[in-house]
Amino acid sequence: EVLQNHVLEAKVFHTEYGTGVAILTGAHRFSLTTNIDDLKLRRMPEVPGLQKPPSCWAVLSQDRVTIVLLAVGQDLYLLDNTSCSVVVSELQWLAVGSRVACGPLHSLAGPSPVPHCPMGCSSAPSTHWQVRPSAVPQEGVAAGADGVPGLGQPLTRFVFFLLIFAEASQEIFKIASMAPGALLLEAQKEYEKESQKADEYLREIKDQKLLPEAVSQCIEAAGYEHEPDTQKSLLRAASFGKCFIDKFPPEGFVRMCQDLRVLNAIRDYQIGIPLTFTQYKQLTIEVLLDRLVLRRLYPLAIRICEYLRLSEIQGVSRILAHWACYKVQQKDKSDEEVAYAINQKLGDTPGISYSEIAARAYDCGRTELAIKLLEYEPRSGEQVPLLLKMKRSKLALSKAIESGDTDLVYTVVLHLKNELNRGTFFMTLQNQPVALSLYRQFCKHQERETLKDLYNQDDNHQELGNFHVHSSYS
Repeated sequence: EVLQNHVLEAKVFHTEYGTGVAILTGAHRFSLTTNIDDLKLRRMPEVPGLQKPPSCWAVLSQDRVTIVLLAVGQDLYLLDNTSCSVVVSELQWLAVGSRVACGPLHSLAGPSPVPHCPMGCSSAPSTHWQVRPSAVPQEGVAAGADGVPGLGQPLTRFVFFLLIFAEASQEIFKIASMAPGALLLEAQKEYEKESQKADEYLREIKDQKLLPEAVSQCIEAAGYEHEPDTQKSLLRAASFGKCFIDKFPPEGFVRMCQDLRVLNAIRDYQIGIPLTFTQYKQLTIEVLLDRLVLRRLYPLAIRICEYLRLSEIQGVSRILAHWACYKVQQKDKSDEEVAYAINQKLGDTPGISYSEIAARAYDCGRTELAIKLLEYEPRSGEQVPLLLKMKRSKLALSKAIESGDTDLVYTVVLHLKNELNRGTFFMTLQNQPVALSLYRQFCKHQERETLKDLYNQDDNHQELGNFHVHSSYS
């Protein structure tokens, strides 16, 4: 069949068995192998009414089960070994066009795989799916569908997350659940109504000694919820349950509250990074901050750092340095304005290197701005090398002398010696007595003939006579 109908598309995926390949043939049928080293091509069930290639498709694999997820018009299908089933049908209430891309959730998060990406089998009885649409800015789309602009609203696109419900969420929200977390949630709701049922639910959990488990379930389930109201309800239940437990460790509850505040902030439609809790943990906060910086969302990144109390060097200082390096590229403002703005914002924040910002300004062709920024650099050892690179050797010499660092002065003097002709070099040293004295000391031990030239230049007959007497004894 493949030879006759040819291959329209192919996708490589990874399984527990090795590297797999799935193909879509000209007959609009899917075939796949889960291990190319042990080639066994398996034909997937036919998709009813499929007369043209799907708008997008992806292969998902987990727990030794491999499925194909595909979008046909407004419908979303799952193909497993035995059947083809519709997951989402006719999402016309969103008034969206055809889907343009789909794939495992980690394709939205980054290159590293996410352990709990939306994988599974439609025939598995314990699998519960949820479809979450999220509106995101047009330029932030990795997978989704074209949307329609609302009244007075910018054009947005929708991203659909096809997720498997976390076990804690299933336990709490399934119908007639008697799980500890479900009972605790009901107890808290009844408590808010000032109903005695709250005590009945609570006694049932406490009698079974399952209160710590109930609190943990509510905290965990809150992490997988995208609606802030549901998150708050679960966290209120967890907080309510904690009151009846002696020495319950608060770290998990506090950390979840922090994580959800960060996630809700970046999920806002104006930011448009709809990460799941699993993706967030996989990426780490450092990578998330890097992404915010690349999008130039500096204020949000700084607020997150301050809220999470990250060290200044790891957080705020690093972000401010990125902002400053972006600021020096703005051509519409004068060097004085840019340098002043950067200094006002950065001040003497620990971990900030003005020399690095100055180097970026120099690379952008703004030499004068780089020199102005170096005035704010307190470490002469950082100033001098960049000044030498910018061919501002005389200014570098002045800065080195001001620092009082003898080695730094020698570095600049020897650089000048190689850069200037002999006469200009000697004249430059005449205007810097400290540098001249140090160079004489160097010549006494390393270049005695050069010392004679220096005495001649200065008309220093006394020292010149001493030089000749010493030479004759030698």
